[in-house]
Amino acid sequence: MGIKKAYKGYKAYSYLEPDVDYPSYEFADWNWTGGYLIPLDEAQESRLKKLMEENVFISLHEHPTYFPKRIEETKTYNRDGREFCAYDALAESYIDCVFDNMMDGTCQITSKNGWKWTDVLHDLGMRLCDLAHQDFLIQCKTVADIERAHREGKIAWVPCMEGAAPIENELDRIDILYGLGVRLLGVTYSESNALGNGMKEDQDGGLTKFGKEAVRRMNKVGMLIDCSHAGPKTALDTILWSEKPIVLSHVGARALWDSKRLFCDNVLRAVAEKGGVIGIESAPHTTMTHTNLTHDIESVMEHFEYVANLVGIDHVTFGIDSLYGDHVGLHHVFAASLSKKDTSNNAVEYKEVPFVKGLENPTEASLNIPRWLVAHGYSDADIAKAIGGNVLNVLKKVWA
Repeated sequence: MGIKKAYKGYKAYSYLEPDVDYPSYEFADWNWTGGYLIPLDEAQESRLKKLMEENVFISLHEHPTYFPKRIEETKTYNRDGREFCAYDALAESYIDCVFDNMMDGTCQITSKNGWKWTDVLHDLGMRLCDLAHQDFLIQCKTVADIERAHREGKIAWVPCMEGAAPIENELDRIDILYGLGVRLLGVTYSESNALGNGMKEDQDGGLTKFGKEAVRRMNKVGMLIDCSHAGPKTALDTILWSEKPIVLSHVGARALWDSKRLFCDNVLRAVAEKGGVIGIESAPHTTMTHTNLTHDIESVMEHFEYVANLVGIDHVTFGIDSLYGDHVGLHHVFAASLSKKDTSNNAVEYKEVPFVKGLENPTEASLNIPRWLVAHGYSDADIAKAIGGNVLNVLKKVWA
């Protein structure tokens, strides 16, 4: 039934009755763009097959759920508090471990501004209930769970939070999230919170005193720290204060595209020097470049190669930040909540793409990233590092 042989056909919330237990929506087909595969010759296909059998593929930042075909219905869909994991689509992927960032800022069950503690717990609890009714996705709490998933043809599922606003000023909420299985926490989303400043702000004062305490607590419990949406000083402070490596799970190089959403070389170097890893993303219109104004796999891989050359292949991976549905349309629906405004400093005109060719969803991304690396002559060792080995090295140092 796909690449992942352990999948037996389970559909999200199939133990409930649609339109009786929950409002139903027509979802977009997971491969609604028609799909695109980078062509390989017979020898390359054989090499790819062996590589993926022997190595772990980790997607460091995704939203692996279905979205309504009518994307404008997403706000109502999210207010219902029940996202549908795309089990069948994931079964067609190479993914062995997915870091799922759930609804996060679009979790607007009780507030149009999102990021409320009760909403986050609702979102997490609902997803855990669904996972409890199937055996294809394994709730991932340790590195051993990732290795087991790869061995058994399953997927290790890691619940994450992109920003720490919901913990407010309560350090113990870090422990609670960890206890519920959350294994990655962003210091900030784009807006500032009690820990520090987000990348959206005009001024960045760095980590607050509470933020420093939170970093220490995350180190103690074994929570992986993410600064993908933090302001540059807040990110540098976090790297300094953390006793363990951190990640930028879904970013790109600002040297290639002048946007607040991406990071300058000094931050990228600092993450690597502390032993961390940098995930390259492809959320629509983020990782373009001045030589690739059309956002697709080629522009994204230009960011990958730039970062790899800057900090070394041991410190770069992929956090594609995709989903199953119309991602460009979703950005229009949630423009304010997702802080898409006022992040680009580019004066360069570019044409909006309807989708990111080659990386439009988690499945397509997992298929094409190793294909691109094989096609461009990367060694087996470097491919293994980039698709998951580098993340495993960090997790072995951070997770309790």
